[in-house]
Amino acid sequence: MFKHPILSRAVWAGLALAGALMVSAQPVFAGECPADKIKPNARQMVDYKPVGVTDVTLGSIDLEKQPANIRERELRFRRLTIEPGGIVPWHSHDDRPALIFVQQGEIVEYASNCIDPIVHKAGDLRPEVYGTSHWWKNLGKETVILYVGDVRKDPRDHNM
Repeated sequence: MFKHPILSRAVWAGLALAGALMVSAQPVFAGECPADKIKPNARQMVDYKPVGVTDVTLGSIDLEKQPANIRERELRFRRLTIEPGGIVPWHSHDDRPALIFVQQGEIVEYASNCIDPIVHKAGDLRPEVYGTSHWWKNLGKETVILYVGDVRKDPRDHNM
């Protein structure tokens, strides 16, 4: 493979070291609270109003009318557009699981169970489940576009 035996050993040793570091490193996924920053009630509820946010329902399905027959639940798909400086106010996902896809821009999440703010970038997918309460703010100069799929119980629930 390599002509020079010392170079060959140095390359293999470097590859082995790099492999060992990759195996031992703790993975940190984009858009998640680092494990050492998770803490119950790290943040208290704030009473911000929506600012610079457009919430458009693109479609919904009454799940009670489907073979799954999930009573009093709606599968909803929405697009949220958050202008620079925009705020998605505090809300809970205890009764409304969701998946958020960041299509464009970068936005910061302030979660009740994370000491540090969580940055979400274009391409990130964020699950929101029981125990998740949070608010979001666009601190950048670019408009953020989120696509949201959630399961809503109360049709009067207009939380973002």
